[in-house]
Amino acid sequence: MNTLTTTGQPATPTRSEGPASRRAVLAIAALALGSFAIGTNEFVSMGLLPEITRGVGVDIPTGGHLISAYAVGVVIGAPVIAALGARLPRRRLALGLMVAFLLGNALTALAPNYGMLLPARLVAGLPHGAYFGVASLIAASLVRAEVRGRAVSSVMLGLAVANVAGVPAATWLGQHLGWRAAYWSVAVIAGLTVLSVLLLVPSSPVSPGAGMRTELGALRRPQVLLTLLTGVVGFGGMFAMYSYIAPTVTDVAGASPAFVPIVLLAFGVGGVAGTALGGRLADRALFPSLAGAGVAMGAVLALMLLAAHSAAYLALAVLGVAAAGSVMVVCLQMRLMEVAGEAQMLGAALNHSALNLANALGAWLGGLVIAAGEGYTAPSLVGAGLSVLGLAALGASAVVGRRERRAAAA
Repeated sequence: MNTLTTTGQPATPTRSEGPASRRAVLAIAALALGSFAIGTNEFVSMGLLPEITRGVGVDIPTGGHLISAYAVGVVIGAPVIAALGARLPRRRLALGLMVAFLLGNALTALAPNYGMLLPARLVAGLPHGAYFGVASLIAASLVRAEVRGRAVSSVMLGLAVANVAGVPAATWLGQHLGWRAAYWSVAVIAGLTVLSVLLLVPSSPVSPGAGMRTELGALRRPQVLLTLLTGVVGFGGMFAMYSYIAPTVTDVAGASPAFVPIVLLAFGVGGVAGTALGGRLADRALFPSLAGAGVAMGAVLALMLLAAHSAAYLALAVLGVAAAGSVMVVCLQMRLMEVAGEAQMLGAALNHSALNLANALGAWLGGLVIAAGEGYTAPSLVGAGLSVLGLAALGASAVVGRRERRAAAA
C-alpha cells in the first residue's frame, strides 16, 4: 500500500529494502550540500569579523551589524518567500533560492565598502529559512512516512557539519587569502548545490490548493504559534550561554584562549550528533522527544553553573547543550510541518526565523545579566529559565491539541 507524502499525494514506493532508495539518498545529499553552504556562510562572519572590519574600515561594534543584517534577512525572508513561492514547484523554488544565496555571497565578496557590504549580507540571509523549509519538504516527500524525520535531519545535518568543517576551513581561507575568499568559497559551494539539485532532485508538481492565502493561514493556527514560541524562547536558552562562551572559558574556567577552539569543536560535534539523533527520535515519538530535548537543555544549562569552573567539564557541558539543542531543532522542524496543515512550506520555513529570533533574545538577555555584574555563568542560569518557559509554551500546545481533538471527535 502506498504511503502519503507531506502534500497528501501518494508517494512512489521505493524498491530498496532500506529506509530510502538510492535516488532519494542522492537527492537528500544534494539538498544537504546547500545547508552546508548556508551554515558555513552564517557563522564564518563571526570568525572573520576582525579581518572584515579592517578591510572596510569600520570598528568591531559596527562590523557586528553585518551579523545582525544577515539574521534580519533570515527572519524577513523565510515567511515572505515561503508565502510568495507557494505555487512554485518545490525543486524550482529550491534552485531559485540557492541561486539567490549564491548572488548574495558574490555581492558580499565584491562589496567595495561597508555601505555596500551591509545590504549584501541582508540579501544573503533572505533565502536561508525558505531554503531549509522547501528542502525539508522535498526530503520528506522522497521517503516512507516512518523515516521522514531522518530525511529532514539529513538535510539539516549539512548545517551541523558546517560548524565542524566548513566554518573552520572558510575562516582559515579568509585569514590567509583575504576575507573575501571565504565568501567566494561559499558561492562556489552554492554553485555546486545548484548543479547537484538539477541533476539529482526529482521535479515535483505544485501542491493542490497551494497559494499565499493558504500559507499565511498557518499564522492563525494556535499550534503553529505555540510551537514557534517554544523555539524562540526555549532555544534562546542555548544562545544565552553560547554567545559568551569565550570569556567563560578564560575568566571562569581559567583556561587559556587556546582552549576556546576546543570548546567550539565540542559544540560542533554535539550539533552533528544531536541532529543525527533528532531525526530518529522524531520518527519514533515526535512530541515527547521535543519535550525531552527541552528538559535536557535546561538541565545541562543549570549544571553549567558548576561545570564552567573546570575546562574539561565545561567542554562536556557545551557538547551536551549542543546535542540537546540540535535534537530540538529537528523536532521543531517536524512539529511545525505537522501542525501547519496545508501551509507546510511556511511552517517549515518559520522554524529558522524563530531560531534567529532566539539567537537575538538569548544574546541580549545574557548580556543584560553580565552588565548587571552577575558574571559569565549568569547567562547559563538565564538559559535554564528560558528552557523552562519554552517547556511551558510546549505544555500549552499539548493542552490546545487535546481540546482540538475533543472538538473534532464531538
